[in-house]
Amino acid sequence: MPRVVDHDERRNRIAWAFQRLLATEGFAAASFSKVAAEAGVSVGLIQHYFAGRDALLRFAYDDAGSRLSERVRLRGRGGEAAGHPLARVLLDTLVELLPLDEERDLEYRVRQSLQAQALHHTGLAEVARRAGGDLLRHVAAVVEYGKERGEVESGVDGVLAARTILATVQGLADQVALSGAGTFPAPELLRRVIATVFTGGIGLPGRDVAGDSVPET
Repeated sequence: MPRVVDHDERRNRIAWAFQRLLATEGFAAASFSKVAAEAGVSVGLIQHYFAGRDALLRFAYDDAGSRLSERVRLRGRGGEAAGHPLARVLLDTLVELLPLDEERDLEYRVRQSLQAQALHHTGLAEVARRAGGDLLRHVAAVVEYGKERGEVESGVDGVLAARTILATVQGLADQVALSGAGTFPAPELLRRVIATVFTGGIGLPGRDVAGDSVPET
């Protein structure tokens, strides 16, 4: 009986090997031969799934962004189910973008390597814009929902507030990556910036938010 081949598993294994090399050795070192050795496959198999390096780049970037977005959403739903104020839910989700442990540091390095390439690569730039737009819409939706819940002032521009928060996340992530996770309290600094937007009822003990839900974006 012929062996059933899981093509998605193979593509993902190749993409993850490529991401690990990006994180540890940089873009220039991530050749097909090195990716093949890292993934435990042949160069020919990589070429079977990816016509060239550009195709692998785009798939790897899309995969990295999709996995991060899904984890952010899961963290958000978990905080929401626990009845936390939206400011805390948002903080808990966006901390996932900070390189505070080995897994998140690897993901940060992958994103930064691929984003740098996106400056000169139309296909990657499209992926970067889509991923950034998804995250911006998610944070803006949380801010808008905060208005409905009385946690954000009604006059706040949701998109501008979301951009401010995400710019802070990126800046903190860069500092953590360069200085080390233990050099300064990045989550606390992020909390303070989020608190400038969510000014009503942030973290008040006994605040009943059960039954509310952050709208899907």
